Amino acid sequence: MKKGNDRPNYALCVENRDCEDLEKRKVYQVLLDEEAEEEGYLRVLDESGEDYLYPASYFILLQLPAEAQEALRLTA
Repeated sequence: MKKGNDRPNYALCVENRDCEDLEKRKVYQVLLDEEAEEEGYLRVLDESGEDYLYPASYFILLQLPAEAQEALRLTA
């Protein structure tokens, strides 16, 4: 994962095996957790409204324009 200001803050869910709080084809906010990333996980705000660790392989990281990021923040 990239570091710094251009680090992706959102990810598209492509797998939800054994994860009731994830929906495939939905965009989720990703929180910085370098330790988790080193272990192959992402810290994601899921459907419960809480942040949890999920396998990074369940997501595709997205680089979104500022306008799209703002729109996603406003709908949360």
